[in-house]
Order: sequence, then structure tokens, then C-alpha cells
Amino acid sequence: MTPEPQTFRIAVRKFGPFESAMEKLWASFCEHLGCQLQAEMVPMDLHPLHTSLLTDNGLRKGTWDVAHINTDWLLEAYSAGALENIAPYLAQNPPADFPQGWSQSLLGMQQYGDDVAGLPFHDGPECLIYRKDLFEDPAEQAKFQRQHGKPLQPPQTWDDFHTVARFFHRPAQNRYGTIVAAYPDGHNTVFDFCLQLWSRGGKLVDAQGRVQINTPEAKAGLAFYRALLHDQTAIHPSSGTYESVQAGLAFMRGEAAMMINWFGFASMCEVDEASQVKGKVDITTIPQGEGGKPCSLNVYWLYAIGAGSQHKQTAYDFIRFAINPQNDKLLTLEGGIGCRLSTWHDAEINATVPYYHKLALLHEQAESLPQKSNWAQIAAIIDEVVLQATGTEHDIEKLLAAGQSKINSLEHV
Repeated sequence: MTPEPQTFRIAVRKFGPFESAMEKLWASFCEHLGCQLQAEMVPMDLHPLHTSLLTDNGLRKGTWDVAHINTDWLLEAYSAGALENIAPYLAQNPPADFPQGWSQSLLGMQQYGDDVAGLPFHDGPECLIYRKDLFEDPAEQAKFQRQHGKPLQPPQTWDDFHTVARFFHRPAQNRYGTIVAAYPDGHNTVFDFCLQLWSRGGKLVDAQGRVQINTPEAKAGLAFYRALLHDQTAIHPSSGTYESVQAGLAFMRGEAAMMINWFGFASMCEVDEASQVKGKVDITTIPQGEGGKPCSLNVYWLYAIGAGSQHKQTAYDFIRFAINPQNDKLLTLEGGIGCRLSTWHDAEINATVPYYHKLALLHEQAESLPQKSNWAQIAAIIDEVVLQATGTEHDIEKLLAAGQSKINSLEHV
């Protein structure tokens, strides 16, 4: 009897463009390099993915050969010994144009001394994504000017963002002013909290490296976020149950005039056949609060090799193949976001997604979340504070103080 071919297991972040790209990449890898292994790809949402990779020790035990892992979890995974150090592989057979083919903002977080914990898979910092056809409509411009005494333009401040969201709110047309990914998963609301804080000039980490959420900027940002989520004359009614992917899909269906979300969801509007807003979208920097400046958030996804994998050389060979210039571009055309500089400035890509070159600007303004091995626990506390603020009428200052106390106990302050 012919023995069953061995299985190569890949943990995939659940998202249609990722899944289709990964299937194509594996088929092409096997065709070009003669790999005989059968791939089993398992798409998972954020919580199940984190549980399988880290809580259940799937990376360390060899359940997964390759995994998509985001920078939020990277130090936790590295500290647990869950990731193969790929520095020796890079020294022996580096990817094409490594490292100069990538922005430095996509290479630093996976570097621990001389160890390298992964290679960039998908990126696209947070930004303001908006319907340029609505903003450029002469009738809408005239109406806004009459109502507000100023020109209609993409909002540069949070107050203007709220005003414009109300202006474009048209439930009878199944279009809402804005849509917020406020699903309580320890990620979406935490990202929103940080953006509100940073865009008001606040800092998440103090000079001693401790997370600080009980600040005036955090209070102002959370008060704004509560008011926005409660404003049924401005916001999509499913905001509280949508995470970022669902919010992005709703925008692609034409259900919102603008949103703060990952760059990839703007790109998806141009390349997905189901898009109802192709050619009608543009992006710009995130609005700012008083005393603040434009900012973005850089959380990116990497390919990593499980420390317990029985197929480590094949895993590296596949990752090296998957991030070559041609395949980085393929991921982009599928609806993901390639990480190479060559993709960002590719003429064909920018003809399809006219704002693709703006990725470089977003990276210049991007903040990163603190690298802490217990970040998932800290994020859960911030998530709880945001949910209490948006789900109750409790005093925001007291909520932040209580959350800070819990964070201090984690950090042994």
C-alpha cells in the first residue's frame, strides 16, 4: 500500500482574501519546488487562533508548522518558546531583497537580539476610509455648506468626524454616517481606544515602560467614543456586534460614508468582485483631537514557524517563496496587503488601488502597541473598561481608575 502523504498544517487568520491567497501560494509552491506534503489550512478568527497557537501550545507542540501571528501576540509567543528562530535560515538563504525590500517598520517587532521570530505577511495601518464620490458630489457639498457654513471635506478633527457622520446618515438608503468595529474581542475596541488616546497627544506607556490609561487624553477619547457609539443619528446599527472584517465588508457593500479601519479594507473595495463601491473610495489620515496630531496604528501579521514543527525546513522554504515579489503582489490582488516596498509602488497595483502608495505615509505616522508578554491580559482590561464606558452610564474617570488599578496589579506597580 502507498503510505498516506504527510500533512503540513497552516493556521490561517480567517479572512476570504487570506484563505484564497494561501491556497494559491501552496499550490504554486508545490508545483515549483516539488513539495509532496499535503497542506491542511485551518482558518480561525482572532480568539480561536490565539487559543490554538498559544493557550493550547499548538506552536510549541507541533500542531502547526506555519501560522499567521500578529504583533500583539509576538512577545508572548517568543517568551513561551513557541516560535522557531529563523535567523539561521535567513543567513543561509534569505528572501529576495532582504531586508532592504521592506520598510523598517515591518521588520523591528519580530527581532529579539539576534533572533528573528517571523517574516511580514500582511499589513495596512489604520486610516480614515471614506466615500470620495459622496464628498465630491456638488449637491452634497452645497447642502453641507448651507447647514454648517463651511466646506464639505474629509474630517481632520474628531468633532468634524462626528458632524460629517451625522450629515451622511441616511438609514432609509441603508447608508449610515460611519461604522465602528466595536465587537468585544480584546482587539477592536482596544485599537480604537489607543487611536483616540494618541490622536489627542496622549501616551499609552510612561517613561518607566508602564501602561497608563488613567490620563486626561484617555478620558476625552473615551467620552467621545461613548458619544459616537450611542449616536443613532450617525452610526451603523451593527457597530457593537461587528469586528473589523465585518465592518469592512459592510463598508464594501455601501453601508457607510466613512470609517476608521485597516488600510486593507480600502484596498478590498477596489479588488473584490462583490464590491459595491469600486472607484468611489479614498483614504487619508485619522482625525485628531485638541492638542493632538495625525496618527495611525501599525499592527501587522507575520508568517511564523512553530517551534514543534516536524517540517521546519519546508516551512521556511514556503515562507520564503510566499513573500517573494511576485507572491507579495498576488496577496495584494487577492485583497490582502502586501508588505514589500515594490508592491506599495507597483504601477499596476496603484492603477487598481489609486491610494496604495499612501501606505508609506501611514507608516511614518504609525504608533505600535507596547511589546509585553502579558499584553493579551492588559488588552482584556482595556477592552473591559471600554465596554463598561459604552455599555453603561458609569463615570468614565472612575472606570479608567479601576482599570488602571488592575493593570498596575498585573505589572506589580
